[in-house]
Amino acid sequence: MYITCWGSRGSIPVSGKEYNKYGGDTTCIEIRTKSDDIIIIDAGTGIRRLGNHLMQDGFHYYNFIFTHAHWDHLMGLPFFRPLFIKETKINVFRSPYSGTYAERMISRILTPPYFPVKYSDLSAEFSYHTGCPETFEIGSVRVIPIHLSHPNGGRGYKFIEDGKIFVFLTDNELGYVHPKGLRRDDYAEFSAGADLLIHDAEFTPEEYKKYIEWGHSSYSDVLDLAFQAKVKKLGLFHLNQNRTDAEMDEIVETCRKEIDQKGFGFDCQAVGSDMAFEL
Repeated sequence: MYITCWGSRGSIPVSGKEYNKYGGDTTCIEIRTKSDDIIIIDAGTGIRRLGNHLMQDGFHYYNFIFTHAHWDHLMGLPFFRPLFIKETKINVFRSPYSGTYAERMISRILTPPYFPVKYSDLSAEFSYHTGCPETFEIGSVRVIPIHLSHPNGGRGYKFIEDGKIFVFLTDNELGYVHPKGLRRDDYAEFSAGADLLIHDAEFTPEEYKKYIEWGHSSYSDVLDLAFQAKVKKLGLFHLNQNRTDAEMDEIVETCRKEIDQKGFGFDCQAVGSDMAFEL
């Protein structure tokens, strides 16, 4: 698996010199697999740049998976240029929920007056496939969904290829159990031994006291989860819209010191736009 982040910012895109290192685009993750499949997780504003890149490289076949329907994870979809190219074929896996949830979610975004182009007017060809709640496969990758602890729900995912494990848990609150959400022990079991865990780490411990039940985690809770799960690499994600690069670097340094003190030895970093991981 080759994993690229095209956007990791939480809630709303940001810009400015304070955000150059980690970027300002909202959630979009690309996975390229051994079977030459392209998997796109969420359609935050980062999907705009991804679309331009894919068209430049001549790719026209994509697989979409969504974690949930909050606006920062969908707002970039109308600006995904391949939607307007007739050669484009998109497989959408019915996630985060089964039935016609995915179809309704996508079509509502592309509905006037919210956007001037209708879903029915797109040139791309969409097909919908069974996804959540069961395990499903995309080429050489097995995908295992799990409920997120987040307002209005959602799904996180485990991607397995050739024994390598990537776990993606954005918008997941470890300190509070929302309806359908699970306990920290459940997420630790789900993430056990992951080669890469990317997890929501929007708040500092001090900030989290003010924002309990908002659906996001403190970096200290995420670090504890990584210790418990014995992951090999940890990526801090869903970066707070007001968190500057320098402040994020301080958080990473704090995490790395605690990892060293406890003798775990795995790597920790903040995930930013254009960062890539190979498993």
